[in-house]
Amino acid sequence: MTELFHASDYPGTCCLYPGSFDPVTLGHMDMIRRAAGMFDTVVVGVLHNPEKQGCFPVEKRVEMLRRCCEEIPNVRVIAYGGLLAELTRETGIRVVVRGIRGAADLASETTMAHINHRLNPALETIFLPASPGAEDISASMVRQLAQFGADLSPFVPSQALPDILAAFRP
Repeated sequence: MTELFHASDYPGTCCLYPGSFDPVTLGHMDMIRRAAGMFDTVVVGVLHNPEKQGCFPVEKRVEMLRRCCEEIPNVRVIAYGGLLAELTRETGIRVVVRGIRGAADLASETTMAHINHRLNPALETIFLPASPGAEDISASMVRQLAQFGADLSPFVPSQALPDILAAFRP
């Protein structure tokens, strides 16, 4: 499922922003834009977790993210399965960017960063705090609001909104 590429294919610094993006939110887009301002190339990695039944198939999540990131020239969106540490080893990416919405995120993300570093000692994780106004946006919250027909426009990118609404219409 991982598209073949290597960080050395891109000039300058490269990072990975991994997640399920099920669906993509304005919080995700905030992190992508901010990472794109810090790194020459941002690889957005859409995780396929076979243990989870996603709301959207991985291919649809990748398609939505590519549309949402069209105007950010240094962003590339890929799908991957397996361990994040292995993906970074295979691709030569040495930095992972993770968003933090609060203390609970920090605790769980720190644990994952330590595990990933043990699996790939060349890997470093950078934590970015959510921007004000984005700290309460999550994909699970968006899915729940969508089930009840709430207005999703304050929470999801306009490029993904039609797909998200279509998935929840009866």
